[in-house]
Amino acid sequence: MRSRRTLAWGECDPAGIIFYPTYYRWMDAATWAMVAQAGYPAARMREEHFTMPLVDSQCAFKSSPQFGDEVEVRSQISKWGRSSFTVTHDFVMAADGRALARGTESRVWCRYEAGPGSPLKSEALPADLRAALGG
Repeated sequence: MRSRRTLAWGECDPAGIIFYPTYYRWMDAATWAMVAQAGYPAARMREEHFTMPLVDSQCAFKSSPQFGDEVEVRSQISKWGRSSFTVTHDFVMAADGRALARGTESRVWCRYEAGPGSPLKSEALPADLRAALGG
């Protein structure tokens, strides 16, 4: 999946370059968007008591975009488990493809036992979700 973001002032540090937590917010948003496009939008996730907690995340920074730059986020599932998956996110300048950062998120597919706030239990990833995401 590919998406574009324009770096806003509030996403910058005092030097006017990207503030590193911005990458983590963008990774989270991209993962949730991928799952929604695969047939599991937020409303369905809530209705069926699904969630996908983050269990690991990292990001390597290569170059810094500045306020107003357009960034392309390229996301794909890079590893599948029974109930877990890892998403790799590549961040590049939209204008020239210059690499900015590469991050990963590892998540576990879970269901709340009795709705949000109750204990979680991991489940096998649904076959339709796995197929829609290329697994």
